[in-house]
Amino acid sequence: MKSLTRAAACAGVLALSLAACGGQEDPLTGSNGKDTGTIVIGSQQYYSNTIIAEIYAQALESEGYTVQREFEIGQREVYASELEDGNIDVFPEYEGSLLQYFDPDTTATSAEDIENELAEALPEGLTALDRADATDQNALVVTKDFAEEHNLKEIGDLAGIDGLVVGANPEFEKRPYGPEGLRDAYGVEVELQTIDDSGGPLTVKALNDGEIDVAANIFTSSPSIASNDFVVLEDPEQIVPEEHIAPIVSDAVDTRARDILNEISAKLDQDQLLVLNTRSVEEQAVPEVIAADWLADQGIAD
Repeated sequence: MKSLTRAAACAGVLALSLAACGGQEDPLTGSNGKDTGTIVIGSQQYYSNTIIAEIYAQALESEGYTVQREFEIGQREVYASELEDGNIDVFPEYEGSLLQYFDPDTTATSAEDIENELAEALPEGLTALDRADATDQNALVVTKDFAEEHNLKEIGDLAGIDGLVVGANPEFEKRPYGPEGLRDAYGVEVELQTIDDSGGPLTVKALNDGEIDVAANIFTSSPSIASNDFVVLEDPEQIVPEEHIAPIVSDAVDTRARDILNEISAKLDQDQLLVLNTRSVEEQAVPEVIAADWLADQGIAD
């Protein structure tokens, strides 16, 4: 397996050793390190996820809640145990992949089936709140030139291309739509080159430069797809589940806070998610500003 960077793996470890303020115990190490009455909000090491987590945080703070941010912790394999242990109270998640994490044998692909099965699969003490209309799908993405050269429209069209190199986070290797899933569903053989930036600039550059043939971690809400004229390959076998965004909360989150988070989900649609992501990628706006502007526009917080 090839590798471009180990940055995200290191960042995930570092995030788990976050220093607590004022000499308090690290909230991610458990043992009552979290202050009673404080809502701990986490996020993946993915800019779009951090923006949504910041929206949750500011909305709750505007209603008088005390919030502690534990952002960019890493990928699901790193933070899931912290959710289960109650060290994180709120996390913006992608329902399809989360279901596959807790129930690897699931065959659900539709939003409704995923939602129903996720309610059963989540560990005790965790609840999925209302899902947003917005999705952030995993996708297999190629350049326009590569698509035209090989007459590509859907994932199965990749079958038979020798030496096919896919760039993705290391977790891709174990995903249902990873190398084994591609082989079983579509007869596509790939070599994984790890690029640990969740579809960020390293992935985009590698795809444009021909270092990889396919990117498997550029999400469908990424503005880089349109700005680079990339092609998203269709997935008729639905090996990639629907990825509606929903807050996952612990039992420590009260009804009023849950209502606030559900209001955010009710207002977050696909077009707005793309705007949020575009502001981050193209304007280089920070999550705090993006979140504050969006909440003000939606009338959720001043």
